[in-house]
Amino acid sequence: MAELVAPPSFAMLLQRFFAEHLMQHRDVSPRTVAAYRDTFRLLLLFAERHIGKAPTAVSLADLDARLVLAFLDHLEKDRNNGARSRNARLGAIRSFLRYAAHYDLSALPVIEHTLSLPMKRFDRPLLGFLSRDEIQAILEAPDPDTWTGQRDRGLLTVLYNTGARVSEAIGLRIRDVMLDGSPCVHLHGKGRKQRSVPLWRSTAALIRSWRKRLGPVADESPLFPNRGGTAMTRSNVTQRLALYVKAAAKNHAQLLSRSISPHTIRHTTAMHLLQSGVDITVIALWLGHESPATTHMYIEADLSMKERALSRLQSPACQTPRYRPPDKLMQFLQNL
Repeated sequence: MAELVAPPSFAMLLQRFFAEHLMQHRDVSPRTVAAYRDTFRLLLLFAERHIGKAPTAVSLADLDARLVLAFLDHLEKDRNNGARSRNARLGAIRSFLRYAAHYDLSALPVIEHTLSLPMKRFDRPLLGFLSRDEIQAILEAPDPDTWTGQRDRGLLTVLYNTGARVSEAIGLRIRDVMLDGSPCVHLHGKGRKQRSVPLWRSTAALIRSWRKRLGPVADESPLFPNRGGTAMTRSNVTQRLALYVKAAAKNHAQLLSRSISPHTIRHTTAMHLLQSGVDITVIALWLGHESPATTHMYIEADLSMKERALSRLQSPACQTPRYRPPDKLMQFLQNL
């Protein structure tokens, strides 16, 4: 009779999940690894307080639906996490449990029960975007005669031109921008996906002027560095944008009553492309969306498109005239 082999421990499975499954087999991005890591650090610290077991002593059977639900409630009530963060943590736990189910059949009932926990629904706020006059005022606010002003004007213009995420823009290197021939920029997006986006001639001119001011730098150097020569941070970009929103509000007072972040510029790019008649699948490629379904939210938010649709829809009280072919040839085609 074959000797039964004991299933691997939770600690061993978790280490293999990260080292083999995520990093080797799936080859996920470092950001995904970091997000999953933080989830399990929080979960194991919570489990230690909740069931009195050290992380190395936790078993798969301990990760039952009751414990995971208590952990999710802890995230919302004690750590003030929103529904999106809660769902992201649950997604990481689910991914691990689906992996672990292949190696510990004895824990399948517990795993199946925990996997049945639903994601939490949440209200999606109305999408915010800027008008063409508003974005133009913000882009013109930085002083191009100063080092930081010239850098910031180039950065904000690239954000609007490309619809890049702020992480993609501050991650740009000198080598990522092609200014000869048809100017374009190579963006490195989420999940290590890459895409190339064309640049307006005006954007290319701004970048050429900015690169002259930077002087000779290595191809690996940040395109938009801080004073120390390293890449700008998200908070740095947010602070600089706030200054220019305040300056632009001198002629557009309504800007002060709105919450405007670098991501608002990305939404603005998408909306202006949509309003210009660009197909939604092209916009999805432009923004680096994995599916056009993600881009559909811009259609839902565009009031002007809804108003144009309404103008084509008559009131039920109106009588729609019957179409009458103007001549015999048109009548022939109508009757086919």
